[in-house]
Amino acid sequence: MPDTIDLPCTGFLRLRSILAPAGPIPVSKSTWWAGVKDGRFPKPVKLGSRITVWRVEDIRALLDRGAL
Repeated sequence: MPDTIDLPCTGFLRLRSILAPAGPIPVSKSTWWAGVKDGRFPKPVKLGSRITVWRVEDIRALLDRGAL
């Protein structure tokens, strides 16, 4: 993993900011959602009926664990 991952310190991220090519995690959407379902990836937070986000802290912890 490069040390130049540009994530904010706190807040929320949409899926397009998490997954490659724009984000640091190189998996497909279907792999991501399967990982969320079986507990490999963090659970999302629903901000509205059509808005799903993840806590930056959870994504940073995932990257620090190297569990990809």
